[in-house]
Amino acid sequence: MSMELDYYEILEIQRDANSAEIKKAYRKLALKYHPDRNQGQKEAEEKFKLVNEAYQVLSDPQKREIYDRYGKAGLENQGFSGFSDMSDLSSIFESVFGRGFGGFGGFSQRDSRNNQKYPLDVESEIVLEFNEAIFGCQKEIKFEFLEPCEACDGTGDRDKKLQVCYECDGKGQVYYRQGFMTFAQTCSVCKGEGKISKNRCPKCSARGYIKSRSSTKVEIPAGVDSGNRIRVSKKGNISQYGQRGDLYLFINVKEDDHFIRDGDNIYIEVPIFFTKAVLGGEVKVPTLNSEQEIKIPAGVKDKEQFILRGEGVSNVHSGQKGDMIVQIKIVYPKKLTDEQKELLERLQASFGYESSPNESKFESVMDKVKSWFK
Repeated sequence: MSMELDYYEILEIQRDANSAEIKKAYRKLALKYHPDRNQGQKEAEEKFKLVNEAYQVLSDPQKREIYDRYGKAGLENQGFSGFSDMSDLSSIFESVFGRGFGGFGGFSQRDSRNNQKYPLDVESEIVLEFNEAIFGCQKEIKFEFLEPCEACDGTGDRDKKLQVCYECDGKGQVYYRQGFMTFAQTCSVCKGEGKISKNRCPKCSARGYIKSRSSTKVEIPAGVDSGNRIRVSKKGNISQYGQRGDLYLFINVKEDDHFIRDGDNIYIEVPIFFTKAVLGGEVKVPTLNSEQEIKIPAGVKDKEQFILRGEGVSNVHSGQKGDMIVQIKIVYPKKLTDEQKELLERLQASFGYESSPNESKFESVMDKVKSWFK
């Protein structure tokens, strides 16, 4: 008499698990035991069937209720008998992962998907000027993609016929034993495809695909920044079976000579002459769109900052604008004429300050320090 397996134990979850926890557990175990990742391992295939069977029951509120009350026998009385063939599992797996997930699409198309020679999605970099990223623009993008060789219909064989690999017998992997352990590695003859070409296609050198070039116009939204990614649908590589991936553009924005960007905020350094720092006054500041006048208080400090609300960059997702931070840089004359020196000394004297005020200010401090070493 065999012991009946518990669906909750199969999915490694508690009996009060909610639907999200059930789905999460299924995703983890379905990928772990998927036949494409465990080729030739009968035990993994059986566990994969059990995981799918458990998920089909526990993800269905009505079936779960029957199972919780009457066990598997109650389900069998309702006509449920599990799975008889691997192809029966395709709809469940696709409902969770999608048909194109990681190359694990429907099992009826398993051979064709496993033989895909290259990823369908394409990545490329696009360099934008500072202002193009800030305000958005339209760019014409030139890119390369792979597509099946027409001469051999993507087979790599001149006669469009492939033979089962003699080394791995079509499995794409070869197995060898070392002691009591069995190891698998990609077949070196067919490169894991399971089939080989007898007559090499001269156009694609038996690769089965060629490299093509194209261009497309892309709308760059305002506010993009370095590290952002833009997806251009259906501009990626083309598979032997007509599927086409996407083109992913990775953004790289050039720096500006004056504006410094930090997320949605913009920084700008505004130089003012030391007399303006002393006297204060109005200063015109360039913004991203025009210019604004800000009031500098008398005695402003070097590196002191003033914030212009809403004068930053539009957030690429929300559209909300950041701020502009104006940082003061006090500029001093590098050279003085004798006349200018005299004027400054007279100005200094008019305030009643000593030329070296620190000497009298720190006399008592120096006396204290000296006393420490007596």
